[in-house]
Amino acid sequence: MLILKVVSALLSYPQAELLGALDELAAVVAADAELPNQQQAGLISFINIHKPMDLIEWQQRYVELFDRGRNLSLLIFEHIHGESRDRGQAMVDLLRIYREHGFELAAKELPDYIPLFLEYLSQRPKDEALDLLRGALPVLHLLGARLAERGSPYAALFNALVALAGEAPASEGLRKQASVEDPDETLLRMDEIWEEEAVSFVGNPKACQTQAVDQPLRYSPRTSVKG
Repeated sequence: MLILKVVSALLSYPQAELLGALDELAAVVAADAELPNQQQAGLISFINIHKPMDLIEWQQRYVELFDRGRNLSLLIFEHIHGESRDRGQAMVDLLRIYREHGFELAAKELPDYIPLFLEYLSQRPKDEALDLLRGALPVLHLLGARLAERGSPYAALFNALVALAGEAPASEGLRKQASVEDPDETLLRMDEIWEEEAVSFVGNPKACQTQAVDQPLRYSPRTSVKG
C-alpha cells in the first residue's frame, strides 16, 4: 500500500528532501485507487498548501503542533498507556513484530511513532496492513478530531488513514469532545472519550488468519491515572 508510505512521509518532520518530493507524492495520491475522492482531495490540498512554504516555516509549525505537549503526540502508546509500565511491554511487542518481518529501526527510533508505523505497514500485504491500522483507529480518530478543531491541514492525513481503514472521519461526538478539552487532557480523558464513542480498540480478528499476525494495539480502560 504505497499510499501509506506517502502519508508516512507527509507526517514526518519536514526536511528538504520532502519538500522536493511533493510533486511526486501528489502524483502517487492522484493515481491511488484505495482512497475515497474526498480524502484523496484532502491529501492533494495538504501538499499544495506546503509546496510554496519555506522549509523553516514548515518545520516551526510542525514542532509547535506535535512537539509541545501530549495531546497531539505522534507516539501511539502515549495516548493508550501514558507513562505506565504497560507502555514498555507494548513497545517490546510491536518491536518484535517489526523484527520478525525484517524491519529494523535506528537506535533512537520508537516503534510506535506513527510515521514509522505507517512505513512498516506500507511494506506489508494489504490485509495485514489494514488489520494493524484498524488497531490504531481510536488514536487516529482522536488526533484527527483535535487537528480539525485547530484548523490544521494535518487533519487531512488522519482522515485519509481512517478512510483507508474503512471508517468515516471522526464523528461529531468526538469532535465536540476535542473542542472542549483543556490542554494536554489526553491521558486523563481517554477512557471517557472512547466510552462515549463505543470504540473497540482491537484489530479485525478475521484478517490475516493465514499469517498469524499479532495485534499489539489494544486499548484497555485504566482504573486510575497518576499525574
